Amino acid sequence: MIELRYFAWIRERVGTGHESYETQAATVADLIEELRGRDEGYAFAFSDPASVRVAVDQELVEPDAPLKGAREVAFFPPMTGG
Repeated sequence: MIELRYFAWIRERVGTGHESYETQAATVADLIEELRGRDEGYAFAFSDPASVRVAVDQELVEPDAPLKGAREVAFFPPMTGG
């Protein structure tokens, strides 16, 4: 079981801020693809994976990052400064 956390507009689209989730995904990209298939909200939230940043166990990662042993995956939009 892995804890998924959603922030900002991603949270609004999927309808929750966090959930426990059972996955067989090997990488972050695999997980995103799996989530897209859940329902329309997830499909909309992850329709452009390039616009989503991901942290695995509070460390920013690329889509090809492995999930083996991960306890938490957080999804959030890109940060902007100013």
